[in-house]
Amino acid sequence: MNSVPKTQALEKALAARILVLDGAMGTMIQRRKLDEAAYRGARFANHKIDVKGNNDLLNLTQPTIIREIHEEYLAAGADIIETNTFSGTRIAQADYALEDVVPEINREGARLARAAADAFTAKTPDKPRFVAGALGPTNKTASISPNVNDPGFRAITFDELRAAFREQAEALVDGGADLLLVETIIDTLNAKAALFAIDEMFEARGIKLPVMISGTITDQSGRLLSGQTAEAFWNSLRHVKPISIGFNCALGADLLRPYVAELSRVADTYISAYPNAGLPNAFGEYDELPEATAGHIGSWAKDGLVNIVGGCCGTTPDHIHAIAKSIAGVRPRAVPVVEPAMRLSGLEPFKLAS
Repeated sequence: MNSVPKTQALEKALAARILVLDGAMGTMIQRRKLDEAAYRGARFANHKIDVKGNNDLLNLTQPTIIREIHEEYLAAGADIIETNTFSGTRIAQADYALEDVVPEINREGARLARAAADAFTAKTPDKPRFVAGALGPTNKTASISPNVNDPGFRAITFDELRAAFREQAEALVDGGADLLLVETIIDTLNAKAALFAIDEMFEARGIKLPVMISGTITDQSGRLLSGQTAEAFWNSLRHVKPISIGFNCALGADLLRPYVAELSRVADTYISAYPNAGLPNAFGEYDELPEATAGHIGSWAKDGLVNIVGGCCGTTPDHIHAIAKSIAGVRPRAVPVVEPAMRLSGLEPFKLAS
């Protein structure tokens, strides 16, 4: 696979304008109101446990629906679409006893997005579309104990995460992903395992694809669940030289802005941001209208904070269309030149004064 032309096209597009990422896959799947039988399809009709809610499995059992959702986001103005593989590791799929189909889930997820993106690129070759292979955080953390009575306990090891992410990344590349997106990071150690695995895979295959990194600020304390601030998060991962770093999920655009601004100040790479459609209501649903979300994000763009924008939980093609309109013609953030220095991190950033 020759990845160079697509990487060059992505870098050219980022230099020219703010790119639009898609919105929430889960929100659009929920709108279909699929039942257990629909999730199972014919292939998994006799599977031993329930699989309703396993959205990644729909790559195999309802591929037409997944491709339709990709197409809706592309029609709304998305430049980059994410594969439907947020829970595509054998760690997450163990909840459904579907570890053995993990490679297929990821290959097909990438293939479906690839086909949709290529069809739209063929219509407008001057606006190429890109496929981001999505690697979610898994349902286990490497640096936090799930047992409040045993803070030293860990439910997963770094090497177990590394192996799972390597398997997922391999399959996403095999399916045709243009770049890889390590997203919704709540634990930086999990992200390090994913990024280490991706680098191993690149070296083994003799390729190099762009990598996007997106963390999650879990509340207004301004920290990831594992405790890091925005700048400390960047210091921990800047060695990867990602094409972008940013935040998604958890908070709406109004509350996420100061943390995006902090990354924009310190990171010498592109900045991404795809917030939720506000905060969930009492029923776990999102009420923020597209115009409201787009108003916030348009303000970020005009203030020179971002290079890639989109939506997370609760956002729909209507949100993405409104966001695309809000940033149309706005100059992308200029990547700053950051002076060399020793920059370290624990929970807080540390810079050694020269």
